[in-house]
Amino acid sequence: MSAEARLAELGLMLPEPPRPAGLYAPTAAWGGFLFTAGQVPFRDGQVAYRGKLGRDLTVEEGRAAARLAALNGVAAARRHLGSLDLVTRVVRLTVYVASAEGFTAQPAVADGASELLRELWGEAGVAARSAVGVAELPLGAAVEVELTFAMA
Repeated sequence: MSAEARLAELGLMLPEPPRPAGLYAPTAAWGGFLFTAGQVPFRDGQVAYRGKLGRDLTVEEGRAAARLAALNGVAAARRHLGSLDLVTRVVRLTVYVASAEGFTAQPAVADGASELLRELWGEAGVAARSAVGVAELPLGAAVEVELTFAMA
């Protein structure tokens, strides 16, 4: 089943990709790959999940934030490509997690993004991944996601 069909089957609506908050492109294509700029969990023009995991947010809230941020990345990819069916594989996923001191469950938070990508592309959506704890993220966001796609 195509990614566009899976999106519809899952009842997922892609958000309007946010405009860049600085001097950068939302996506860049090179050598058969599409790279997204970092995506935070925007919903209706606002950061939906703010704060640090392990202090302000639970792991489950972090997973939801990572899923939403990944959905924003998918929306940016669709805007660039015109169709998600032109994605042949999710190659790389990096999830930055705003973490309180002592918080070490970054991989569990990142699973929220990983699960969305697998739902859309099946095993081709299971990417090489890093889950990195950081002190702060733009706009106070709880997570930021970067994606690399292979294109047809």
